[in-house]
Amino acid sequence: MARRRCDVDVIMAGKHLTLDEAAKYLHLDTGYLARLVKQREVPFTESGGRFGFDRDELDAWASQRILRMTDRHLKDYHHGSSMGTRCGDGDYALIATLFDPGRTVVDLPSRTKASVLRDLVGVAEAAGLLYAPADLINSLEAREAACSTGLAGGVALVHPRNHDPYLAAESFVVLARTATPLPFGAPDGQNTDIFFLVCCLDDRLHLHTLARLCTMLGTTDCLPCLRQAKDRFELYAAVTDAEQLVLDRLGRIRP
Repeated sequence: MARRRCDVDVIMAGKHLTLDEAAKYLHLDTGYLARLVKQREVPFTESGGRFGFDRDELDAWASQRILRMTDRHLKDYHHGSSMGTRCGDGDYALIATLFDPGRTVVDLPSRTKASVLRDLVGVAEAAGLLYAPADLINSLEAREAACSTGLAGGVALVHPRNHDPYLAAESFVVLARTATPLPFGAPDGQNTDIFFLVCCLDDRLHLHTLARLCTMLGTTDCLPCLRQAKDRFELYAAVTDAEQLVLDRLGRIRP
């Protein structure tokens, strides 16, 4: 079956964004972003009374913000970001377009943070997805050095610090469950055993993917199902079933 293609509304190609451009890029209301600027909660520059935003800085800020959102704010953000993504066949599934059973591993043997990053990249490389595996590892390590992508509940949404179109042939998600939980810097201090590697070549798609995964993990029984899965096909089914539940709750917003 041919893979469905998801399109993300095109934003400007430049690196420096205006307030309106930054709000659209982040899937936020312009007035709300202006309040964040006033409260100095978002990275920005000011020149001649006008606000400007560096897209790389904004992406790093937004990625971390999504991972730490409360349930209510995450619900609102995910609803907004969903409206910016349209799939060509009318189905708004996102993770299912980036993911397949060949990108999953049960009982990954990694025992340290460094080895799990290498092993996740190895899964993507074995699937023929990568142009530059070493560069992806370096970007993942830089992201973790800045701030851990580990979440409470024993799960991590690992992603690169920068979204380089020359890293991979396409945007993708890899999922692995390690044989033994390991320390990964989760905010609850617990070890981690469920790892998603999220590699999106488009910045806005990256933010929406993080929001979708966080929503799935926080509002369905996805995590216990992942831990009970006997093989890669059950891992895959746990993820796609969770996304379907989220889509049902969204009401499949139509353009």
